[in-house]
Amino acid sequence: MMLKGHGLRYASLLHQEAYIGGKWVGAASGKLFPVTNPANDKVIASVPDMEEADTRAAIDSAYEAFKTWQKTTARERSLLLRKWYNLMEEHKEDLALIITAEAGKPVTESRGEIGYGNSFLEWYSEEAKRIYGEVAQSPSASKEMIFLRQPIGVAAMITPWNFPNAMITRKAGAALAAGCTCVIKPAEDTPLSALAAVDLAEKAGFPPGVINVVTTSRANTSVVGELMCTSKKVAGVSFTGSTAVGRLLYKLCSDGVKRIGLELGGNAPFIVFNSANIKSAVEGLMIAKFRNSGQACISANRILVQEEVYDKFLEALMETVSKTLVIGDGFEKEVNIGPLINNSQLKKVERIVNDSVAAGAKVELGGKCHSIGSKFFQPTILSNVTEDMACFQEEIFGPVIALKKFKTEEEAVAIANASESGLASYFYSQDVSQVWRVARKLETGMVGINEGLISAAEGAFGGVKESGIGREGSRHGIDDYTYLKYICLGGIN
Repeated sequence: MMLKGHGLRYASLLHQEAYIGGKWVGAASGKLFPVTNPANDKVIASVPDMEEADTRAAIDSAYEAFKTWQKTTARERSLLLRKWYNLMEEHKEDLALIITAEAGKPVTESRGEIGYGNSFLEWYSEEAKRIYGEVAQSPSASKEMIFLRQPIGVAAMITPWNFPNAMITRKAGAALAAGCTCVIKPAEDTPLSALAAVDLAEKAGFPPGVINVVTTSRANTSVVGELMCTSKKVAGVSFTGSTAVGRLLYKLCSDGVKRIGLELGGNAPFIVFNSANIKSAVEGLMIAKFRNSGQACISANRILVQEEVYDKFLEALMETVSKTLVIGDGFEKEVNIGPLINNSQLKKVERIVNDSVAAGAKVELGGKCHSIGSKFFQPTILSNVTEDMACFQEEIFGPVIALKKFKTEEEAVAIANASESGLASYFYSQDVSQVWRVARKLETGMVGINEGLISAAEGAFGGVKESGIGREGSRHGIDDYTYLKYICLGGIN
């Protein structure tokens, strides 16, 4: 009813049951858990609190479905993905409203996520037909050597709350295109977007068991995740989330030597060199930092500004933040900064800011929880930051900018690379030689040069160091869901 008041057209998209084997089902225990709007703490819906038995049923369903799904043609899979994409486009406004309700994003951002998420279905509907093998030149005249790419089997997917639609389509689109079946566990904070997306996948015509969604509370997340990693019927696991949890899942998957894809935490540097266009750099930082209130793995975290332009950059940044950011409920028209997802995240951001200030950082703007609601934090700018402060050492995941001045290019690159994380980095420069030098030296999987928005279905998304394994998006996104089979055909002559 709350969403009806905000213009939801199809209430049938708001499911309060999970999806296993082509059926909408409750938990075997009958237990439910509430999903709340972080902007006002109101309950939107209650969904099944599933446990090990429910997860096993979903895995069994996907395992059986794979026996026939793997035999479908690339064209058949392509057409189904295209139908799913068309339905997601048709219902994009409702899907955006659901994201805002459960994740707190401003509606404009939610619409952007739906467009971004849908683009993966469109992309992989096309890439399904381009999963090519190879014919190698044999060293013997009597043999032919052929390499085939075949689907790995059941793919388990554990997705985060910060992009509850796009992180599902980015994974499932690739897996389905390859011929795999899926078991999806959405984050407990945002399961409704997953259920709405799968409602449309069902309507698109995907056979029972090909896509399954298991919803579970935080209390049961560990047992569900462990089964996904240890079940012999699961061939691969894809996870987006924290590095700490990623390490744990990596260990669990090692027993079965499972295929694994990990997109983990970041601590992205954002470097502004003396030659930078300051206006463009500020605009780029506003996107790279404040999208989803800073709750993005590729969010700019450590802001490094060369000393000649530091004062000018800080002045322009403070003016832009003060004049353009409006904090509040994501359903309100002018709002462009919503709440943090939960109390735990709010307390983390508050701790990082307080610890940094206690260590000598200066609050130029904000710095405190916002009085508008229980999960809001003021857009914040910290200056006089040093490398050993919490705001540089930890991934903030909140609307906090931490600024440090540097002297030379070598110093900036050294600071940028002094991290266990290596997901994304950004820098602004008009010096062509410097652009190539720095881009090569930065130890991250992705680099944005004079650009604050780098995500796209066509791009290879992923990191190095402790930021993950594998890539999502681009033609490489299918790699995690296929294996290479070598066929040697003898007796040719």
